[in-house]
Amino acid sequence: MGRVLIIGAGGVATVAAHKVCQNKRVFTEIMIASRTLSKCDALADLLNKKYDMQVRTARVDADSVEELVSLLSSYKPDIVVNLALPYQDLTIMEACLRTGCNYLDTANYEPRDVAHFEYSWQWAFRERFERAGLCAILGCGFDPGVTSVFTAYAAKHHFDELRYLDIVDCNAGNHHKAFATNFNPEINIREITQKGLYWENSEYIETEPMEIHKPLTYPDIGLRESYLLHHEEIESLVINFPTIKRARFWMTFGQQYLTYLDVIQNIGMSRIDEVTYTAPKADGTGTETVRIVPLQFLKAVLPNPQDLGQNYDGQTSIGCRIRGLRDGAEHTYYVYNNCSHQAAYGETGMQGVSYTTGVPAMIGAKLLLEGKWSKPGVHNVEEFDPDPFMSELNEQGLPWHELHDIDLEL
Repeated sequence: MGRVLIIGAGGVATVAAHKVCQNKRVFTEIMIASRTLSKCDALADLLNKKYDMQVRTARVDADSVEELVSLLSSYKPDIVVNLALPYQDLTIMEACLRTGCNYLDTANYEPRDVAHFEYSWQWAFRERFERAGLCAILGCGFDPGVTSVFTAYAAKHHFDELRYLDIVDCNAGNHHKAFATNFNPEINIREITQKGLYWENSEYIETEPMEIHKPLTYPDIGLRESYLLHHEEIESLVINFPTIKRARFWMTFGQQYLTYLDVIQNIGMSRIDEVTYTAPKADGTGTETVRIVPLQFLKAVLPNPQDLGQNYDGQTSIGCRIRGLRDGAEHTYYVYNNCSHQAAYGETGMQGVSYTTGVPAMIGAKLLLEGKWSKPGVHNVEEFDPDPFMSELNEQGLPWHELHDIDLEL
């Protein structure tokens, strides 16, 4: 039915590629491309043997519009699934426009030189995608992604008016490392160390990093301390569901993680600006000036998130806790998914955080190729019918559960 190009060869891309191969009735031709061709080739070899596929590979620098245009013009994909870095969203979107390709990603754009993210840069492409008759689907991971679909599903089926939304993300797994991040360390630390931000009474309220926190109870897990963060899906959800009076995002962190993070910040290793130092030359003939970005150097020495899966136990629990009106009465609703790290590794060789992002990316691409989620322009996932996506979650390995009229703790 369709030709897909996956850009990226990390943990999320690996999961998405597995799921694409499991749905080869829809994805009839597959290519994986990234800056490191050897990673693409290794993944393709695994997939070809496991699923009896003919996955192709290519090398591409996703920072280069010209290289992307050349690849897309040659391969002519029906959809580009961007699972590269958030820095590269705009170059990939530009290349899609120049070559007539639909687009999907899992995280919004971030400039390299500022630890800041928002949708405005990508929403600016809206009219160009509309005129080209192309569809761009933004934020189709889990959060953002599934949580936004959960919200749309609640609005469609359970509420006349959404009032209060809390997105809650708990990772109760244990990777048995002193300190490691579950996805790209550079992106992870940049995002978590930003100031908190939430929506209330038609305005954004900023907090200090990790300033607001409280224990919340997660299904089959129990109490976990949860911290209010700035997260991108809030930005689009309060626009698409304007009756929301307050929207917040919460994530759990263990004390050991927070202690290491505090040290990293205090010693300057979370800096994203370039620093210089004098180092001895390798040949012993003197010294030379070396330039590094501390956070990028830290990324190089931390465990690779792709390598965490084998010994990762426990589970994630991510969902939406919603309060609103139905037939004039107030009701509460909690919709969530729990994902086992061990089950994710058994299926794809990756841990649960990669799994919960990669599966929804495949589902969004599948729905676009099937014509169920396809309209010209740039759209966040909650702008589409949530029902086919919710059905696919149950079929593709991320079953969801509902609780009605309970104490939301928030």
